[in-house]
Amino acid sequence: MTKGKELIKITDLTKKYKNKTALSNVNLQLESGHIIGLLGPNGSGKTTLIKIITGVIKDYKGTVAIEGNKPGEKSKALVSYLPDTSYFSSWMTPSDMISLFKDFYSDFDEKKCIDMLHKLGLNENQKIKSMSKGMIEKFQLCLVMSRNAKLYILDEPIGGVDPAARDFILDTILTNYNEDATIIMSTHLISDVERIFDTVLFLKDGEIVLQGDIDNIRESEGKSIDELFREVFKC
Repeated sequence: MTKGKELIKITDLTKKYKNKTALSNVNLQLESGHIIGLLGPNGSGKTTLIKIITGVIKDYKGTVAIEGNKPGEKSKALVSYLPDTSYFSSWMTPSDMISLFKDFYSDFDEKKCIDMLHKLGLNENQKIKSMSKGMIEKFQLCLVMSRNAKLYILDEPIGGVDPAARDFILDTILTNYNEDATIIMSTHLISDVERIFDTVLFLKDGEIVLQGDIDNIRESEGKSIDELFREVFKC
C-alpha cells in the first residue's frame, strides 16, 4: 500500500442503543501510513466506532469502507484488532494461541511473535490463568503486532501495564508494524502515549470535535495534546 492512500472512509455513520446515541453522523477519511490517537472520555463512542470498523457491530446507519470493503470477511484480512478485553481461555498457553493465529491468519509471523514475547519477558508455555492482567495485555499485543496488516486497531493497549513498562511497549508497537500501514490507538493515558501519534481524533458525545495533525494542533493551541484534552473534556 502506498503511504497517503485512502484506507478508511466513513460517511454519515450513526449508531444508537435504545435511547442513547453512541455515534452521531460521523464522517471520516483516514489515510495509510499514520499513527492515530482516538481520544475521548468514557461513553464518547470510541469503542463503538472501533467495533464497527472491525466488523463486531453490524447494525448501524451510514457507510463504512476499508480499502473499499464493507467491514466483513475481506476487511478482517486487512485489520489486526486488539480489543479492550481478553479473549483467551484460562487453560491456554501463548503457544496455543500462536498456533491458532498461525492457522487463522496467513500474514501472521510466528517467529516475530515469539521474539517479541521473549523481549517482553513472557514465557510461551505459561498458562494464561497464571498471568497478571499486564502480562496478558503484553501477550495480546504480541499476537496483534505480529500480523503484517494494513490497519492495526488497539483499544487501550497499555491500560494494565505498569508505568515503567509503557515506553518499552510503545517502542515495541513502533518497531513491529508495517510503516505503510495505519495504527488507530484508543487510550486514556495520553501523556504517556502522545509522543508516538502523528494524528489525533477527539470524540465527544459520539461526534468528532477535533481532528488533525498533532504538530499543527500543538502549535496552534500552544499546549500538549494531554493539556488540550483536559481542557476540552473537563468536567
